Amino acid sequence: MTIKDIAKETGYSLGTVSRVLNNHPNVSEKARKAIMEVVDKHGFILNVSAKNLKQSQSENIIIVVKGTFNELFPVMVQRIQMFFRETRYTLITEYVDEESDEVTRAREVCLEKRAIGLIVLGGNKENFVKGFDRIHIPTVLVTNYAKDWGFDNLSSVATNDLEGAKKAVEYLLKMGHRSIALVGGTTGSDTSDERRIGWEEAQKKYGLKPEEFGPEEKGRYSFEAGYKAMDKILKSGKKITAVFALADVMAIGAVSAISDAGLKVPDDISVVGYDGIPMGAYFCPKLTTVKQSIDKICDRSCEILVDCLENEGTSRHEYIPFDLDLRQSVKEI
Repeated sequence: MTIKDIAKETGYSLGTVSRVLNNHPNVSEKARKAIMEVVDKHGFILNVSAKNLKQSQSENIIIVVKGTFNELFPVMVQRIQMFFRETRYTLITEYVDEESDEVTRAREVCLEKRAIGLIVLGGNKENFVKGFDRIHIPTVLVTNYAKDWGFDNLSSVATNDLEGAKKAVEYLLKMGHRSIALVGGTTGSDTSDERRIGWEEAQKKYGLKPEEFGPEEKGRYSFEAGYKAMDKILKSGKKITAVFALADVMAIGAVSAISDAGLKVPDDISVVGYDGIPMGAYFCPKLTTVKQSIDKICDRSCEILVDCLENEGTSRHEYIPFDLDLRQSVKEI
């Protein structure tokens, strides 16, 4: 099969087919879906040599990273690379935008590179339910828990985000805070949703009503988004004593916005983050955060994938314990 054959079967032009195969954005979802259905049906592989086509199997493992600004994921990619460094496998890393369909792109890259295994850092349940049934190789979803998603070839390793967020906010409540703002999260993000629920449940546990909760401002997992969200909260005039940020990068951006407003952390506003990225330990003030066991999460994800590839191991779903790392960014009131 060639690109011309795909164009003929789908009725789309060669240019449209080429844009879909090369993941260009200016293609309608209808066209992309129709073309990828034909690609999947015929197992079409883009840009491989005739020699490679004759090979029965590659040793490629694809890493798809959802989000380009979250400082946690580069650390995880590095750890995964270290795990596979002494193996026969070749790792290929593909980054997609935080709001893009990671499953569609993973399917495209796996076909192109003839992958035998897949690791996805960050995912959205809706995207998996919609399109993962077209991916048939062993896959591990990292940082999301997918036990109930219904796929036999999908494993997952994660932190319990709801419980982590709940513990962080309960700590703020124990320290006397009752007006706790929420910074971060994008629409449709399972991770954001779980952490937000934890923020909500902790306050309800302490007898607060929803109308007593601090304000919420959403945004991507980035320093800039954290800064903008915090700046908007401060300018709203709503009185707060603490902030729970859904990621450390957003917490650090929030601290910067608080400082630029002439206030101090933690004297005026306390801040807690989530993830435990290395930068948080060297920031000023040092950031209190829900610290994920990054090395354990990555190593366990790799072990599960290798077991599935080499021993026909079954899929499994595991939570890795977290810690609340108490540093300098929270004050008792």
